[in-house]
Amino acid sequence: MGRTTVFAVTLSAAALLPCVTITAQTVPAKASLDDVKLGILVELFTSEGCSSCPPADALLRQLDAQSAKTPTQIVVLGEHVDYWDGPGWHDRFSSHDYTNRQEEYARRFRIESPYTPQMVVDGSSEFTGNDAPRLQTALREAASHSKALLSIAAEEINPAEVVVDLDAGPLPEGSKHADLYLALADNQDQTQVGGGENSGRSLQHVAVLRSLQKVAKVSAEGGQKQIKLRLPKPNAPGNLRLVAFVQESDNGAVLAAAVKLLGEPSR
Repeated sequence: MGRTTVFAVTLSAAALLPCVTITAQTVPAKASLDDVKLGILVELFTSEGCSSCPPADALLRQLDAQSAKTPTQIVVLGEHVDYWDGPGWHDRFSSHDYTNRQEEYARRFRIESPYTPQMVVDGSSEFTGNDAPRLQTALREAASHSKALLSIAAEEINPAEVVVDLDAGPLPEGSKHADLYLALADNQDQTQVGGGENSGRSLQHVAVLRSLQKVAKVSAEGGQKQIKLRLPKPNAPGNLRLVAFVQESDNGAVLAAAVKLLGEPSR
């Protein structure tokens, strides 16, 4: 469990999200890909038991709030690991699955061990999650890479289920195969923490990951996938989002990312 120095961060939208151009591959004319933004995935590995994590959580919330103001869509996910959980208290959003995902990143980045808070941008760079200048650099680096287009459409079939349609455009040149992931996340959450280093504090989170599954393989030509997804209960109406991304199977680079708030109209 890594512990890092906590510091406050305040950045303007222009500073945090520089105006950058991402190169897209040629995409066939498909209605579902019309007007889709190219996306960058920002993952934050965090825990309510870690005293260094609240500033990183705040930075993620700021990033999420500002992403709609830029040509490039910044897609965020808060992934709560379980190694901070103790015998008398645990982070209610934590999952060993997210710890395993972070450990896989640690192997790919050849770092000694997972730590919190950790940000991973497009599966290609990692750094301490409350380091706003490093985040700005990582976003610029991610924007310089060729990306694929990815769209999400969702239709509620009953209060507990939605049908999700995913459409991925051709992969960037040199990428022959990748995995398509679908995540379900809470838009916002707040917890009065009862244990750990943040005991007694009220913490706020954004894009809190609730489930993540690999739903398909994507070839160089792209592909489509329809999946029926069960929604968790209980959950406040309108407090859910879908996040989809395409990630290379070998090196972990994220080639496409998209987000859709449930309840908003589909394109």
